[in-house]
Amino acid sequence: MPGPRPVRPGHGPRLADEKSGMQYPEESQPLSQPRHQMSGSHLHPQVTMPGTLALLSVLFSLLHITEGQTFSWGPCPDPPVQENFDVTKYVGKWYEIEKLPASFEKGICIQANYSLKENGKIKVVNQELLSDGRINQIEGEAVQADDELAKLGVSFYWFMPSSPYWVLSTDYENYSMVYSCTTFIWLFHVEYAWILSRTPQLQPETVERLKNLLRSYKIDTEKMRPTDQINCPPEM
Repeated sequence: MPGPRPVRPGHGPRLADEKSGMQYPEESQPLSQPRHQMSGSHLHPQVTMPGTLALLSVLFSLLHITEGQTFSWGPCPDPPVQENFDVTKYVGKWYEIEKLPASFEKGICIQANYSLKENGKIKVVNQELLSDGRINQIEGEAVQADDELAKLGVSFYWFMPSSPYWVLSTDYENYSMVYSCTTFIWLFHVEYAWILSRTPQLQPETVERLKNLLRSYKIDTEKMRPTDQINCPPEM
């Protein structure tokens, strides 16, 4: 809390603090007053208003950043992940079947290819087909958590923090369900979910079973949309 503001001459009578010799206007009080006299209800609006406006400004900025994505109030849920996760079985190509909206994905025929690196980390190569016919590709790196191997952090730029990549369920040979969530200033969270397949198509009953699993973890699947995997370039 900032200290008392100085009073200019002619702006009302003053009260003196006998110990410090400082003077205060009658409407203000020295900081040495008892704590019960300094409750929040006595704070001047000019003290609290800037902080409130700053918080609202940050909140609205974050809401703009998350436009076109899925956000909910409160912190991220904490769903269980795949037990005994084996990354050596998980690497290889995966096709995106359905997902919650992700503003960084613009195209169709989206797929991911994972491979092990000599340093123990995982190389990530994501591809998509853009509307102008170009293949957009980005390369990153994933690292497993020490305590839960199915919780990975993926980073595509050295100057940015990694994003959560949690494998909630997989049989390694047919499907995988991936979840990612980030909490912002304890007020709301932005989340992503992907249903992946080893082939461009996945049985509808498998898709629905995985979505039911997400719902059981209080993750809303209403906004999930299928990814077009038809007539994709063979070079992808």
